[in-house]
Amino acid sequence: MARTRRTGVSKSDVTTSEPYDDLQTKMEQDDNQASIKAEGNEKADVPIAFKTAMSRFRHNEVEDNNDDDNNNSISTRKTRSQNANIKKEEPPPNLPAYKITRKRPLDPTLSSQPSPSPSTSPAKRRRQPSKYAPPSTYAHLPTLLDVLEPNLICVFVGTNPGIRTATSGHAYAHPSNQFWKLLHSSGCTENERLRPEQDVDLPRLYSMGNTNIVARPSRDAAELSKAEMAEGTPVLEAKIAEFRPEAVCIVGKGIWEAVWRWRYQRGMRKGEFRYGWQDERERMGVCEGWEGARVFVATSTSGLSASTKPAEKEAIWKPFGEWVQMRRRERARDDGGNVASEDQ
Repeated sequence: MARTRRTGVSKSDVTTSEPYDDLQTKMEQDDNQASIKAEGNEKADVPIAFKTAMSRFRHNEVEDNNDDDNNNSISTRKTRSQNANIKKEEPPPNLPAYKITRKRPLDPTLSSQPSPSPSTSPAKRRRQPSKYAPPSTYAHLPTLLDVLEPNLICVFVGTNPGIRTATSGHAYAHPSNQFWKLLHSSGCTENERLRPEQDVDLPRLYSMGNTNIVARPSRDAAELSKAEMAEGTPVLEAKIAEFRPEAVCIVGKGIWEAVWRWRYQRGMRKGEFRYGWQDERERMGVCEGWEGARVFVATSTSGLSASTKPAEKEAIWKPFGEWVQMRRRERARDDGGNVASEDQ
């Protein structure tokens, strides 16, 4: 008896199954319904905020082309935000707000000039050196008279009268000039410190006199030319030869350089200048029958001369003051001896 193989598909399955075309159509319909249902569930379940945040990452050609502009705008907004934060900072208490937020605008007329330091006031600034001024500039000022007499112990030689000196008619009258102070501290006027108006009493009180290498007044020595100062040397020599003092005190290095320029027709070389007593060949006013006056070079006493410190000036003037005191004592002794012999 023949046997048949069981295929695994029951008769009932075969009879109850649908044709292939109908089955395929049904599967497609089920898939469409499932996708619609899933899409609906997705729209219902996903929050709106999350979809809004995700939209930032959506591709946009217009935005891609303007990346640089966007970056600039972002940085600009960031900078403005930072500046806004800075400006909103509260100033410290008890201080004006303008000192924190901005500086006071400068005067346009002073924009090219450096601002002075807090410790330096404009009144204390060093005076700028002036330039040459012709004699006509100060021709309206009077000429300062020399204080000279024969046979004095010494004669002081200055550069020329300043405006204050010419106006007052007395030597070294400007308050900043240290002439009368150094005369007293050095011992030339050991009894008292004289005032400018006492210059006419120098010969009577201390056997001393005063003159200048240039007669015309000016604001300072810078308004004189070197040639003008040098040409004053023969006039000075003639005065010394006429009154014949024992010594001449040159009040300032520049005066002695002018005398040197006239005598040797050249400037003074390095190492040729020194303060104090000069060589014997440098005597002034040498003439027939007289050997001339010895020369002592002291520092300038002008308030504009700041190259030498006050202590150094006093040290340079001191030897001359001691010599003047010695000669004054010797003269007093000789005069007393002569009077005593006459009385006998």
